[in-house]
Amino acid sequence: MKSLREVPVGSRAKVVRIYGEGAVKRRIMDMGITKGVEISVRKVAPLGDPIEITVRGYELSLRKADAESIEVE
Repeated sequence: MKSLREVPVGSRAKVVRIYGEGAVKRRIMDMGITKGVEISVRKVAPLGDPIEITVRGYELSLRKADAESIEVE
């Protein structure tokens, strides 16, 4: 298993599964991150938090904790 946090800057990954329950999982899915969608990692902040990604044609910033709950291939 590889999390979104482990994807290097400039790389693409496909979402396999989202871990978590309730409001956290719902919030991630409401942002457009769903199973099968392709994500591109654009930038990572100097201290590693947040991570800037491109998903469904728009830019999004995610906390490390949220990125760790997204399994990618």
